[in-house]
Amino acid sequence: MRFELTLNRTTKQRMLPMDYQYYISAWIYKVLKHADADFANFLHNKGYGKNENDSKLYKLFCFSRLNFGKPKLWKEKKLFEISAHEIKLQISFDVNKAASNFIKGLFMAQEFYLGDKFNGIDFKVSNVAALPEPEFTENMHYHLQTPWVVSYQKENDKHPQYLSPKDKLFDSLTVKHLAEKYNNTRQPKLISPVQINTKRLNDFKRAGFVMKPGTKEQSRIVGNLFEFELNAPLEVHKMIWNAGCSEKSSSGFGWVEKID
Repeated sequence: MRFELTLNRTTKQRMLPMDYQYYISAWIYKVLKHADADFANFLHNKGYGKNENDSKLYKLFCFSRLNFGKPKLWKEKKLFEISAHEIKLQISFDVNKAASNFIKGLFMAQEFYLGDKFNGIDFKVSNVAALPEPEFTENMHYHLQTPWVVSYQKENDKHPQYLSPKDKLFDSLTVKHLAEKYNNTRQPKLISPVQINTKRLNDFKRAGFVMKPGTKEQSRIVGNLFEFELNAPLEVHKMIWNAGCSEKSSSGFGWVEKID
């Protein structure tokens, strides 16, 4: 399910790091942990899957970019200067409608600081609204609001390669990932990669976020923005709508919007 959060600035701070996605992800985990420590730890450490010994378990949520109008960009400082007092954020959880009121209750009236120790903004959640799902069909068109990450790591490589659609393995790995994500979070019905077909509809743009900024674990994850056609069983469409289509969806990658 998708929810739209209305965030209100509660202080005069206006500067927000451009790579704010890591801080949103950390805040969502914090909210979950406060409500249910065991559930939050499960999401963070294992993700959501049917086999606890499977190393390829997936996170249960995704989130959009912040909708804050047209901020002033301080490119050299890597900061947004935000004048809007009301900001929108959408988050999604791959859960059924029965969990709607529970999730709304978790986030309603939350107060939090978003940013690093030098720049950030204090917010309060003033409203949480559940959003209707689109009518899903087996063939649908989407555009990526946040990058679709496809990684490949050879046995002796220290770091993964973040592939672009020009790489030979890109198409096969996207389909493989979607099938694995579905099969590790649904039971008992399984699908095969041959039941999933993706087709890019326009040129792509490379984009990414810095994760864990200012720490020894800092890294930049790079994905791709484009429009695509997806032909797959209905449940796969519902999955990417509610949990993102990308690797690292709980860090804000792979948020899709439907093209009418």
